Amino acid sequence: MARSEQTKGGSGEATGPLALSRLLGLIDALAISRDGLTLSQLNEKLQSPRSSLMNLLRPMVVDGYLACDHGRYRLGTAIFRLAGNVMSVWNFSSTLRPYLNELAQRCEESVYLGVLDKVGSVITYVDAVDSPNPVRFSVPVGAVRPLYSTAAGRVLLAFADHDWVEYYLKHTKLKAYSPYTVTSLRALRDEIARVRESRVAVSMGETFPESGALAAPIFGADGKLIAAIAIGAPVSRLEPRLDELKPIIGDIAVRASGSTCAMLRGCEGIGTAPRKAT
Repeated sequence: MARSEQTKGGSGEATGPLALSRLLGLIDALAISRDGLTLSQLNEKLQSPRSSLMNLLRPMVVDGYLACDHGRYRLGTAIFRLAGNVMSVWNFSSTLRPYLNELAQRCEESVYLGVLDKVGSVITYVDAVDSPNPVRFSVPVGAVRPLYSTAAGRVLLAFADHDWVEYYLKHTKLKAYSPYTVTSLRALRDEIARVRESRVAVSMGETFPESGALAAPIFGADGKLIAAIAIGAPVSRLEPRLDELKPIIGDIAVRASGSTCAMLRGCEGIGTAPRKAT
């Protein structure tokens, strides 16, 4: 089946899936060309109109993703920085997987790993191990959730950069997802302060009424937060076990932080309260 091409203003400029395909093809072609490629060579390799190629090339050169020297295009420093960030996340997730497995075995509930998305002001889940229980809490990898109503999200808020957290608190509308969601800014600030002190966050029925979570921070080599590790389960099972599970997740989070510190050093240069209605 032929791919369709969306155009803008009838100019023939690709703006849809084909434009993305061309962009990825451009990066791939330059990645395997040690000496770079001219516009004519790119045109031949990608079978793309010169006007469309120039529309891709110009902004990428300006932003540092490509470099152009004597008419030859090469990958720029920004693309290598991006690649380093991607590889760091990949290495970081694989490094933490044994700790997720250990936590899942010890608590016999679903566990997951979340990172802060500052652009979307949400938590994104990057890894998970599902509970063997037939009734369980499950978070798909790649799913996003609010920061303020989730345990892992509150961990990220508690230890993120102060200026960004203040911006988030100032601009985020605290929507009630259930009768238990914290919708008061003062109450949220108090909760964040408790998480900073205890290094454990709890959310019971705040995003989904019957689901609860317990989370702890994982830090990198520079002492900055890089992720939140969490246990998720039905409230009826999790709430009675909080005192049992807090030291377990705390211990694993501390050891995981040590592991990521070692990993990140090796990669240098590459880039609470019981439930209540509010």
